[in-house]
Amino acid sequence: MIAARLLRGLAGAAGFLVAGELVLRFALSDDLVFPPPSVVLYEAARLLADADFLAGVGTTLSNWAIGLLIAVAVAVPLGVLLGALAPVERAVRPLLEFLRPIPSVAIIPLAILLIPVDAAMKVSVIVYASVWPILVNTLYGMHDVDPVAKDSLRSFGFGPLAVLRRVSLPSAAPFVATGVRISAGIALILAISAELLAGGAAGMGVFVIQAASGNRTDLMLAATCWAGVFGLISNTTLMAAERRLFHWHRMRAGAAEA
Repeated sequence: MIAARLLRGLAGAAGFLVAGELVLRFALSDDLVFPPPSVVLYEAARLLADADFLAGVGTTLSNWAIGLLIAVAVAVPLGVLLGALAPVERAVRPLLEFLRPIPSVAIIPLAILLIPVDAAMKVSVIVYASVWPILVNTLYGMHDVDPVAKDSLRSFGFGPLAVLRRVSLPSAAPFVATGVRISAGIALILAISAELLAGGAAGMGVFVIQAASGNRTDLMLAATCWAGVFGLISNTTLMAAERRLFHWHRMRAGAAEA
């Protein structure tokens, strides 16, 4: 099943690239300067030997990982606290609903003004963007806990902390994992966006800016392809981890739908 799905995905990607190659080489005007997929893929392969690009990748992925880990450390305990204490959640919910829709990219100029340290500014923007999916999914997970299971544990004399540890947290864990997976993609977008807007010494976004200043559209697209590859690897890895760790949740959801 997984192999067939992978083959279909590869076939679709190959078909898209072939169609793009034909259109760019034969169907468009010569006045349009845009590299075909074959040129972009060739430059993307060459970037693996480019020390400046690899250093930029290391910087971007470091900021991405640090920001995502901080977001998890902040959002999961906060979501558990709000989910366990309904009055506190009702008091804080209006503020959360006000802040959550604010586009994360829009706060980058403000972060540049308020945080003078370049790395700290970029990590802070990543944290802000990544917190919301994890927080919201944690809240949903806490609300989805079976009340009968909690009441059963209380009837045997278990206190609130024991109920939280034995029932609520395991039940909410699949939702938290989904939030982390969503936030991983958002964090990568913000890591590169912050570099595009704020610049810096290194980073994938900085590399794209430098390529654009030299009118190297092929290098810009090649670097963008690698950003997509990293996002795909992150999502696939986290999804595989979800399936392995929380297969019981998928079975329960399937039984509920049936």
